[in-house]
Amino acid sequence: MAVTKIHPIKSTLKKALDYIENPDKTDEKLFVSSYGCSYETADIEFQMLLDQAYQKGNNLAHHLIQAFEPGETTAEQAHEIGRQLADEVLQGKYPYVITTHIDKGHLHNHIIFCAVDMANQRKYISNRQSYAFIRRTSDRLCKEHGLSVVKPGKDKGKTYAEWDAQKKGKSWKAKLKLAIDAAIPQAKDFDSFLRLMEAQGYEVKQGKFISFRAPGQERFTRCKTLGEDYTEERITQRIKGIAIDRGSRRRSAGEISLRIALEDSIKAQQSAGYARWAKLHNLKQAANSLNFITEHQIDSYEGLESRLAEISAANDAAAVLLDHATLKSADSSARKQTLTVTLTNGLKLQLGVSGDTVSACGKWSCPEFFEAFESGL
Repeated sequence: MAVTKIHPIKSTLKKALDYIENPDKTDEKLFVSSYGCSYETADIEFQMLLDQAYQKGNNLAHHLIQAFEPGETTAEQAHEIGRQLADEVLQGKYPYVITTHIDKGHLHNHIIFCAVDMANQRKYISNRQSYAFIRRTSDRLCKEHGLSVVKPGKDKGKTYAEWDAQKKGKSWKAKLKLAIDAAIPQAKDFDSFLRLMEAQGYEVKQGKFISFRAPGQERFTRCKTLGEDYTEERITQRIKGIAIDRGSRRRSAGEISLRIALEDSIKAQQSAGYARWAKLHNLKQAANSLNFITEHQIDSYEGLESRLAEISAANDAAAVLLDHATLKSADSSARKQTLTVTLTNGLKLQLGVSGDTVSACGKWSCPEFFEAFESGL
């Protein structure tokens, strides 16, 4: 089986290419190949394409990683599968460099391809749909070559290292979370919590972010990467028994907001396109609000409240009219109808209705009318 991952390269393209072409990792560059460019000068050739791009963006290239289960394949077969994956996904439009690293416990391919295609100088669109295609193609190629395939929905979003650690039951992050959860109920304060973690064998590193390293672990793990309940601030709150309010930013029932709350929108976090649309929507709503304030010469919060009260009263009056309204003509297809409004004081108002247009029948500017109207509300 193979686990895939892709991310953009926004800077240091030459450094990224040098890393994947490292002779110590590729058997003296035996497992280094390229398409549409020479791997020795790929950074220069990529830049020439980028300079001709119709759409200027921040991405210089994209880095695709394909990792295989230990012992399931050979370096030659892994390299061939990676080359076939690049050819199918990129369809011969984007120049790329592919290397196979053999220095770790598992074989894995690195594919770096230019963010702009050679034919039309268009940017590569990387999103959830394009990644789903990469994963399906990788799974199919693995199956064709006799390798196992990742089951749908399983291990989604995990790196190979995380998947392998979970499979062997030794995930560093999972163990650290268990250790923290066990230490918090016994701790009196944050310092005693750190001592309890050290007693469990963890090495503590304090800096901008608190980090821990278990015996045998190569790198420290920052607590903030474990989730919102494991930041230093949250751990301190948990020790003190302070519950987190997860609903503080939710709107109360019936509350109306013209603004889309990007910080609470899952869709905005998953879709860059929707996030951009939402930001423009919020700007337009803000502009409309500013135009309303300017048009009605509102220069204070009290003035705004007064104007809103007037609008609310007008809406209430309209609701009363609708509650007391009866159509004289029952034929909804009639071109002209008469709407009769009977108020509680016996006053009857007649309105002419034609399509979506309502016109008054009577002297609406008459003070006696308004006096009678108000007494009937």
